[in-house]
Amino acid sequence: MDDAQQAPGAAERAHGPLAGFTVGVTAARRADELGALLKRRGATVLHAPALRIVPLADDSELLSATKELLDQAPDIVVATTAIGFRGWVEAADGWGLGEALLARLRGVEVLARGPKVKGAIRAAGLTEEWSPSSESMAEVLERLLSEGVQDRRVAVQLHGEPLPGFVEALREAGAEVVGVPVYRWMPPEDIGPLDRLLDATVARGVDALTFTSAPAAASFLNRAEERGRLPDLLAALGHDVVPACVGPVTALPLQDRGVPTVQPERFRLGPLVQLLCRELPARARMLPVAGHRLEIRGHAVVVDGELRPVPPAGMALLRCLARRPGWVVSRADLLRALPGAGSDEHAVETAMARLRASLGAPKLIQTVVKRGYRLALDPASADAKYADG
Repeated sequence: MDDAQQAPGAAERAHGPLAGFTVGVTAARRADELGALLKRRGATVLHAPALRIVPLADDSELLSATKELLDQAPDIVVATTAIGFRGWVEAADGWGLGEALLARLRGVEVLARGPKVKGAIRAAGLTEEWSPSSESMAEVLERLLSEGVQDRRVAVQLHGEPLPGFVEALREAGAEVVGVPVYRWMPPEDIGPLDRLLDATVARGVDALTFTSAPAAASFLNRAEERGRLPDLLAALGHDVVPACVGPVTALPLQDRGVPTVQPERFRLGPLVQLLCRELPARARMLPVAGHRLEIRGHAVVVDGELRPVPPAGMALLRCLARRPGWVVSRADLLRALPGAGSDEHAVETAMARLRASLGAPKLIQTVVKRGYRLALDPASADAKYADG
């Protein structure tokens, strides 16, 4: 098999399934872990935290809730995140209340939302009463309501995420609910990186945008609204940029704005990255051109299995040509596709020269004198060539 006949998955095997794609990361915590997973699979990563987390020991509301539970013991404690539960115990230690809190929790029914928080509970010397197999707060709620919570005092560890209907359903069933605000989300101290990621998203400079918490998604949307860019952002997320959320709760602020999202079946970083490894390559365009195999992937091109980065202006021209492969596209149409080019058709010639140099195979794009340019596609010969390959 020659270079032009490489299997479509050759680029993925050589460079990673996300090679040529740019992914935005909005996470405040575990951003390094998510970025490393994406880079390991070939992606270019743009990171801008949409939020920051206020240190637990600085939060007076957590101190107040902790003292309230020490004064009057709960019947049930619902632990929702490992980092939050560990942070609660550490903050209590810092206030000199750590031993008293653990002693109080040893005498109550503790429910753990998933295996990670279960591990944090056991590391603190406690034992959980029950944990759902689905890691779903809906299943936790179902268990509580089926057991009955009338006149019972339930402490719910909040973690910056909305819990739609959870607290309300418990109160309607007769429970006294004490919220334990484990940490607080605040806007980032340096808003510059977030603005740059927002601008890149609107300009289609990223192929996907990842969200790992509902507050981060809400913050990103709010910042776009503050800058008057919300309509542009919604248009980008609705058509060209994949909004990937770690789970359905995280997706709520986007869905409230009418943005369709993609989510993994398991609400974890690994499955989120695996989802992008399927979604983004599926959007790549594969074309047989002038005896070569040309694959257009996000912000790079794979020519005969070799990944070749292309400048933004060149990608704009290439996408315009690829919409009608083999057909002549006028300079005027190509000029309209160039961002910020104005009315100078010379800009098309300059960008086209750089595009050809980036591709490393100048004959892929033909100049048609006095008319424009075309991708050198021969559908008939290409079909015959690849039919048995």
